[in-house]
Amino acid sequence: MTDRLVIVTQPVDGVVEAVLNRPDKLNAITPELMRALGEAQAEIAAMEGVSCVILRGEGRAFCAGLDKSGFERMKSTGAGSLGMDIMDRTHGPANVAQNACWGWRMLGVPVICALQGFALGGGFQICLGADIRIAAPGTRFSIMEMKWGLVPDMGGMAAMRHIARGDVIRKLTYTAEVFEAEAALGYGFVTEIAEDPLARARELAREIAGKSPSALRAAKELLNLADEESGALEPLLAESRLQKDLIGKPHNLEAIAAGIEGRPAKYA
Repeated sequence: MTDRLVIVTQPVDGVVEAVLNRPDKLNAITPELMRALGEAQAEIAAMEGVSCVILRGEGRAFCAGLDKSGFERMKSTGAGSLGMDIMDRTHGPANVAQNACWGWRMLGVPVICALQGFALGGGFQICLGADIRIAAPGTRFSIMEMKWGLVPDMGGMAAMRHIARGDVIRKLTYTAEVFEAEAALGYGFVTEIAEDPLARARELAREIAGKSPSALRAAKELLNLADEESGALEPLLAESRLQKDLIGKPHNLEAIAAGIEGRPAKYA
């Protein structure tokens, strides 16, 4: 098995797979993985003959969220864990972290995400960048950032506003509730539930890839334009600005300490 953090397969009948490859860590997110996702998107965009992409995680989970080492660094240093200025727009309207989600949305071809195990926090946001999400029964999801005294800042808010009802998003954001695939289907976050989501994603990808390549690209561009009448820059910038005001501050550090120590948080 390669040590690449994101594996990109060669096109087969117009279909490429992008695979998060930290299975021993449930594909938990590090700064390096975020950058690797951007590199994978650029690699796919430069390929000839790609009509559909499958985004998936190797092993038992799609992605369990931010690697705990990132929270440990935030607790000990009082600073952001990403090693980057989150206000820096490195990928059009998005920063490096947001591009891990938003880059799939901006890729010129349809993206299907196959989900199993967990899609928590940043992992949930990454999957929202896909056009279609297929989940195994019992897959667990969460907008988990509130648990750590933060807000979603990987493009999730900009993406999910077009996917689920506003009151549902607010409840799940405020509570950091963990919910399963069956509820996610009802909320609109999941497109289908399948016993073998990867097999179903491959079946659907083959069907999509059999259509006109130019029409597929035109359809995705048109659908993105219909969603983004007001543009993506403002909500993505707002994510970064509000998160920057939270990272490393007393409430954020107390939430992290309480989560790591397994105790209720005590806010002044």
